[in-house]
Amino acid sequence: MISREFLLDVSRLVWRNWSHRLATGIDRVCYAYLRNFGPRSQAVVQYRGVARILTERHSDELFETLLEPDEVFRRRLSLLAPRALAASARAVDGRGTFYINVGHTDIDLSRLLGWTRRSRVNPIYLIHDLIPLTHSEFCRSEAIERHRGRVVNALFSAAGVIANSRATAAELELYGRSHGIPLPPITSAWLAGARLAQDDVVPLKSGRHFVCVGTIEGRKNHFMLLQVWQRLVERLGPAAPKLVLIGQKGAEAAHVESMLERGRGMSDHVVILSHCPDEELGRWIRTARALLLPSFAEGFGLPVIEAMELGTPVIASDLPCFREIGVGIPTLLDPLDAVAWERTILSFLDLCPERARQLRMLKEYSAPTWGGHFAQVESWLEELRTVRRPFMFHPGPDRRSTPVVVRRDGAERHAPDRLQTSRPER
Repeated sequence: MISREFLLDVSRLVWRNWSHRLATGIDRVCYAYLRNFGPRSQAVVQYRGVARILTERHSDELFETLLEPDEVFRRRLSLLAPRALAASARAVDGRGTFYINVGHTDIDLSRLLGWTRRSRVNPIYLIHDLIPLTHSEFCRSEAIERHRGRVVNALFSAAGVIANSRATAAELELYGRSHGIPLPPITSAWLAGARLAQDDVVPLKSGRHFVCVGTIEGRKNHFMLLQVWQRLVERLGPAAPKLVLIGQKGAEAAHVESMLERGRGMSDHVVILSHCPDEELGRWIRTARALLLPSFAEGFGLPVIEAMELGTPVIASDLPCFREIGVGIPTLLDPLDAVAWERTILSFLDLCPERARQLRMLKEYSAPTWGGHFAQVESWLEELRTVRRPFMFHPGPDRRSTPVVVRRDGAERHAPDRLQTSRPER
C-alpha cells in the first residue's frame, strides 16, 4: 500500500480549508511541506487518532484540491472523499517510511501513536513552540494538557523532531531532560515568511502608521499597545499615528474591543483587520513606520521575517527567538515596559538614530527561504535513515498514553513518574 517515499499528514489543512479559516503561521508551514513533499508522498488523513492512508492517485487529487480556493475545495472534496476513503488503508507495514506531521495534529492521542507503532512508520514531528507549558497563564487548561501530551509523546515516539528555531529546540531539550525523557534527534530549521514582496503590488502611500500582526489574544500583549496608544492620542491629538492590528480575534479579544470602546478618540487611530489577504498585508507592512510585536512568548515569529524582508523596521519583545531570527536588526524591548515602548514608537515617527540603524542593516538583510529549510531538513532525514531509536511509545488507554521505553533486547521499562510534572524545572 505504501509505494512512495513519505507519508504526509494533511488532516489540519483539510479542516482549515473546509472551515474557511484564515491560514495561521502553522497552516502556512503545512502548505510549504505539502508543496515540497507532496509529489513524493501519500496522504494521511485522520480523525481523533484514527488514520487512513490514501492511494497514490487519491493522494495527488487531495493535494491538488488543498491548493484550490476554499469554495472550490469544498465541492471537490465532497466528490473525492467517498472514493478516497473507500480505497484507503488503515493497517499497513510501513517498513520504516517517514510519517511527517508538522501541524501538531493529534500527537497527544495514544491512538495515533499506537498506529505509528503498529504500522512500523518513523514519525517526524515539527514542534512550533512550548508556550502552553512555559507560559500556561495565557492558555486554557485543556490547551495546556493537550500540548503537554504533544510534547511528551513526540519526544518519546519520534524518529526525529524538527524545531522552528534554536530557541524552541533548547526548550524541548530542557523539557525532556528535566522530565527524564530520552531525547530523539532534534534539528532546528528556520521557517520562511509568506511572499509579500510582489513587484506588481502597488504599495500604500507611506504614512504615520504602525502595524501589529498576530491573533488578538492575551499572549500577544495588545492591551499594553492600546494603553500606549491611548496616551499617544491624549498627547498628540489628531496628529497621533495610526495603529493597525492585523489578525483574527482569539479567545481573549474582548478586552481589546472593550478598551477601544472606552478610549476617547481611540477609534480614529486604531484599526482592526480580521481578514487581510497577503497582498493587502504586504502593503500595510511595507509602508509602516515599524512592525510592533510586544508578545510575552513566541516560538518563532514569522511577521519579523516578513517585515524585514520588506525593508520595514521592527520593534519587538526581547525574546530568545527574536534575538535569534532578528540577527541583530530589530529594536528589542521588555514587553512589560510600556514607557520604553511609548518612547521608542514616538521616536520612530521621525528618522531617529535607531530607526536609521535598522534601515541601513535591512539593505543587506537576506531572509530565510523554504529552499534552505528543506535542504537542511532533507539532509537530516537522510542521516536518520541509518538511525533507529532504541525505544518507542507504547500507547495507553488515556490521552497522555503510558510511556514505555523499549530496549534493543525487547525488554520494557516504564518511564519515570516525573512525566506527570506540570512544568519543567527551570
